[in-house]
Amino acid sequence: MTHDCSFLEDLDLADDQLSFAEGRRESHAADWGAEQTGDGVVPDAVVYPERTADVSEILAAATERGVPVTPYAAGTGLEGNAVPARGGISMDLTRMDEIVDYRPEDFQIDVEPGLIGSAVDEYVADDGLFFPPLPSSGDISTIGGMVATDASGMQTVRYGEIVDWVLGLEAVLADGTVVRTGSRAIKSSSGYNLTDLIVGNEGTLAVVTEVTLELSGRPQQIRGGRAIFETLDDATEAIADAIRTEVDVAKIELVDDLSARIANRYLDTGLPDAPMVFLEFHANHGIEEEIDLCRTIFEEHDVLRFEMSDDDAEMDRLWKARRELAYAVRSYDADLEPLHPGDVTVPLDSYPEIVRETKRLADEAGLLAPCYGHAGDGNLHHTVLVDPNDPEQVERGEAVYEQTVERAIELGGTVTGEHGIGQGKRKFLEAEHGAGGVDAMRRVKRALDPTGTLNPGKIFPETEAE
Repeated sequence: MTHDCSFLEDLDLADDQLSFAEGRRESHAADWGAEQTGDGVVPDAVVYPERTADVSEILAAATERGVPVTPYAAGTGLEGNAVPARGGISMDLTRMDEIVDYRPEDFQIDVEPGLIGSAVDEYVADDGLFFPPLPSSGDISTIGGMVATDASGMQTVRYGEIVDWVLGLEAVLADGTVVRTGSRAIKSSSGYNLTDLIVGNEGTLAVVTEVTLELSGRPQQIRGGRAIFETLDDATEAIADAIRTEVDVAKIELVDDLSARIANRYLDTGLPDAPMVFLEFHANHGIEEEIDLCRTIFEEHDVLRFEMSDDDAEMDRLWKARRELAYAVRSYDADLEPLHPGDVTVPLDSYPEIVRETKRLADEAGLLAPCYGHAGDGNLHHTVLVDPNDPEQVERGEAVYEQTVERAIELGGTVTGEHGIGQGKRKFLEAEHGAGGVDAMRRVKRALDPTGTLNPGKIFPETEAE
């Protein structure tokens, strides 16, 4: 479907803020996930707003003409969240990358959506502050993208998700109306919580143009390491037990033996061919007590080795293996490709169960399924490796993926802990939320965007008309 976007030339935009060039449009056809699957859609135009007034003018004009608008930033999403599924305009927000205000005495910073996440940490480091919920992709993804998907990362087990650190927003609705949500106060019971509604909306309700973030003081003590287990069950049960015991851990990541082999091939890390748990502890005092408690619990689950270090270089090598696993999986075997970037999340007591089930399903199908993830909050990153030229193998892989997701929902979990629904997980929305829940979401969408301007083709299951 194509749309006449020539009206953009009549708006108050500089020449370099608008492009109809084929190459520029093709570069906005997909995010990282859609690039891998070939599911991109080329927009009819790309615009580069530089201020909130630009966003407002573009959206108002597009809505008046029935032209869809899809927000875009770094393109690091994994579920086609930023793919212009109905064509129209790709709104690239990367030029809105300023730090608007910084209030270290209040532990707060106001930033624009195109700012790369790690730039926040760099800016506030001299004051001993940091932004705790940065995801693993924080050095290549933007604050706007993190807000859009309510991203989270390795430190979520201690510090929570992005939404827990967003105090307020400036956002533009589909008709061009600019709204402000929240406040600089750390709590409020005033009216509807529009901040939490917009966080995680994947650009379907509003375009965020400014974010007020809360910051935290950097811990004085940081220790990291790994624990090696004989079986995957031992590792997952140890994690669940440690969290139930309220061990004060900042990161607790699962890496199965297949993922360790994959990381070794990609980075030559020298990891042992065994299930592992990567750990990091943060404290201002008493860190050794927490480490000792964790070691004791892990010993009850037959840990083979429990190794800790405070050497920055050594810890960086350790965490690099975990951070780059997504890339490592993709390059593991030239004949195999990962089907979908799964990120189911379940109640903590069910974490060993969902890992076992994923591996069982893959083994029965005769397929490889690396499993790793933010185990401390019940988040499992899973995928299935298949030969894309073998339809029967692809069908088996799809069945494994779907059954894993369905089992996670049955366990009281969610189809996505941090990647969002986008295009890839739309069909699971009703299974998780029920027909009534999905209908309520649709009503909210229609109320704020009655013409369906903003990021159509995302989140909601396909209708017959679509």
